[in-house]
Amino acid sequence: MPRITPNLWFDGHAEQAAEFYVAIFPDSRVTEVARYGPNEPGPEGTVMTVAFELDGNPFVGINGGPQFPHSEAVSFEISCPTQADVDYYWDALLADGGAPSQCGWLKDRFGLSWQVVPEGFSALLASGDGAARSRATQAMLKMVKLDIAELERAAAG
Repeated sequence: MPRITPNLWFDGHAEQAAEFYVAIFPDSRVTEVARYGPNEPGPEGTVMTVAFELDGNPFVGINGGPQFPHSEAVSFEISCPTQADVDYYWDALLADGGAPSQCGWLKDRFGLSWQVVPEGFSALLASGDGAARSRATQAMLKMVKLDIAELERAAAG
C-alpha cells in the first residue's frame, strides 16, 4: 500500500517549522532539505522543500509563498495518554507565538492547527451512554486546553 505524506505549504518558513516540530516530538528528524537552483521559482540557494518525520510519520514542508495560508480546515490530532502529555504538547506547540482556541485546539506560530486530546476521548464521544457523552461534551465545550480528570468526572456524572 502506498504511504501518504502530508505536504504543508509555508511562506518561507518550512525549515524553521520542521526544526520546531522535530524538537517537540520523539522519534523525529529532518531527512532532506532541497534548495532552489538557478532558473527556478525561488531565490537560488533558499529552501524549496524539507522532508521530515514526526514520531516516524513522514511530512514535507514546502516554501511556496503566501498564496495558501493554513486554516483550521486541516488539523493534526495528538492523542495523549496522560495529562502531563497534554500539558507538554499544548505548551510546546504554543511556544513563541502560538494561539490557543477551544476544545483542545490551537494554532502554532506557523499557523498550523493541532488538536491535543486525551486518548480514548473520541470513544467517549461515540459512547452508547448518551448522558455520559452529553456531560463530557458540555464540559469540553467550556475548556480551552482539555483536562482529562474533569472530562472523566463530567462523564461519570
